Amino acid sequence: MEEQTLDMDFPQQPGDSADGPGPAAEEAKPQVTALEDGYTVDYITGEAIKETPKEKVRQRIVRALVHEHGIDPADMKRDFAVTISEEGAPRKRTRKADIAIFSPGSKQITANLRRVVVCKPEPKRGKHVVKLREPDQVRKDLEELEDLLGNENRPLCTDGMWTDGVDFFFLKKVVSDFGVRFEDRSDWEVEDGTVGSRTVASHQRLRTAEPERLKVAFQRCHNYIHGNEGMPKDAAFWQFLYLLFTKMYDERVSRGTGRGRFRVGLKEKFKDEGRAEISARVRSLFEDVKREYKDVFKDTDEITLSDRALAFIVSELAPYDLSGTDVDAKGLAYQELVGTNLRGDRGQYFTPRGAVNLMVEILDPKEDETVLDPTCGTGGFLQATLKHLHQSWKREAKTLGHPDTDEERERYGEKLKKYAETHLMGADFDKSLVRTTSMAIMTLAQTTGNIFYMDSLGFPRGHLPGVEKAKEKIPLESVDVLLTNPPFGVDIPVSDEAVLDQYRDGIAQSWTRDKETGKVVASTISTPKSMAPEQLFIQRAIEWVKPGGRIGIVLPNGILSNPGPTDEAIRRYILEHCWVLASVELPVETFIVDANVNILTTLLFLKRKTDQEVRNQRLGTEEPYPVFMAVAEKVGFDRRGNELYKRQPNGEIVVEPETVIERIRIRGKEVERTLRRSKKVVDNDLPVIAEKYREFRAKHPVPGADPRKGVEAGA
Repeated sequence: MEEQTLDMDFPQQPGDSADGPGPAAEEAKPQVTALEDGYTVDYITGEAIKETPKEKVRQRIVRALVHEHGIDPADMKRDFAVTISEEGAPRKRTRKADIAIFSPGSKQITANLRRVVVCKPEPKRGKHVVKLREPDQVRKDLEELEDLLGNENRPLCTDGMWTDGVDFFFLKKVVSDFGVRFEDRSDWEVEDGTVGSRTVASHQRLRTAEPERLKVAFQRCHNYIHGNEGMPKDAAFWQFLYLLFTKMYDERVSRGTGRGRFRVGLKEKFKDEGRAEISARVRSLFEDVKREYKDVFKDTDEITLSDRALAFIVSELAPYDLSGTDVDAKGLAYQELVGTNLRGDRGQYFTPRGAVNLMVEILDPKEDETVLDPTCGTGGFLQATLKHLHQSWKREAKTLGHPDTDEERERYGEKLKKYAETHLMGADFDKSLVRTTSMAIMTLAQTTGNIFYMDSLGFPRGHLPGVEKAKEKIPLESVDVLLTNPPFGVDIPVSDEAVLDQYRDGIAQSWTRDKETGKVVASTISTPKSMAPEQLFIQRAIEWVKPGGRIGIVLPNGILSNPGPTDEAIRRYILEHCWVLASVELPVETFIVDANVNILTTLLFLKRKTDQEVRNQRLGTEEPYPVFMAVAEKVGFDRRGNELYKRQPNGEIVVEPETVIERIRIRGKEVERTLRRSKKVVDNDLPVIAEKYREFRAKHPVPGADPRKGVEAGA
């Protein structure tokens, strides 16, 4: 394995000419350490630049060109002046390529220009989805790109892209004896500088996806269906998921065969007959998917998109090797799209990603442990568990931070699949969320996992079809790690007596305070007719894990702090049956953005006691033990969802160096390449809290019996 290092802290100087870097380019420039408001760090030069709407688009595109196409930032130049000569025109004029791409390692002059990109500001979004356009609708915009590509006098500059961050158009310049013509293309061909794939599913080798670009691709697919097909958002969402699932299935079954069905040729999507061929391939493929995954799809499920829309979606997804793309990148793109389309109306507040990651980091599930989320929603905790395991394997192999090799991708993929099939469990009483989570697990682990359609509070009773399988897979007292964000609120009370009856010997009692002793006692003459679901879920979570099992649960602060007898009784129940490992209070911003709910919450981490430990607590012989407690003040974004950055005393944004290691193929050889650049530091306390918890546990072992050893782990 060869290794290359590209140090982006020593960039080309801004005063360099269009014909190449000037003499000052060899001098080392100081690294950017702080930014004024409205500025960002340029991905090409490493310098501080004004962050205009157009610049935001350019920076996203440059990042994608580096991480997806394997193009060296040193072979790019911003605002490169290109001379435009027109036949019969008395004077020459110039246009600037927003991103100019040159032959690898060559002098940055016009003769070495290979590709050009035109960037425009992203169109303003109102309440409605921005309608995506076809190439024939933007011919006037593309004239600028044609000018930059030029005539036969620049035969090597053949590929162009025009984008405003929403629309993407690609032109190929074809030079012949009859002159120059420009052809619409669905994408750029992938050159030798990109990681290949054993599956050739289109005109190009598949490429791993850069997180931000994959998120944009998912959004574009959904927006095209919603905006161009006249479908409501939820219907558009499910059509997209059908196709995403089909893409993943095609990658799996076609790997090693050389050609899948989920593909599109460079010109195929621009002609009626080509679109029809794409449509026929994919619809046939979806029928195979339905037969393979009968638990997820119904016979009546069908792709109802027009051939034009179907060709667009396939052209967006086909170039990506989703099975080889980083688990976190896929999870991020999937969760963002899901979160905007499946917001619940029964207290289903989808847990923010930062809180999910913190909970998984603190509980640290192992690959032989069963993990359950009994209110899985869209599967955030389950996806984060898969990511956590993947990273833990890389950490053990001392390759964390390095991209997976083909062998590692295959090996880790098989391990994730095996884990998801045997140890990853979820449940929800919303059938659409069960399907959504099953598809999410398929996207990350090439299997649908074990997601049960049932009411977890009613388990092991209940009439929904997932109950019987769940009784086999996850009976009470069988789970190692339980992670959940249960539905909250008195507005959605549980009043079914068949459900409440299961909790009468625990939390579901009428609690009062003894007037003489001041202690909370259960009433002997009445029982509550209803209870808030989060109260019952505490007892259910404790019952579901085995002795020594660990619990992470999101709770409204009132349960942990209100002086009323019911909340005090719940706290007493927790202390009697569990060791309290940690408590992390979250700021109100946490749930405002993702759920539009103004509520203060706490992440509570517990470990179930053994029967003997419960008796010790009741007898008052339990030894005191330390509990980790933290209050998060910042979670990386404000109430409006705007990202927050750390600032220096003068108000400037703090910037720190970032090292990215990637594996690409250059001239037939696979190399590891290190990119060093600067990035803004997000103001987020949660990763710091995770690190502090690890430090705390290094000094204070987890209390109680160790279920792996059957002995006391600390007191």
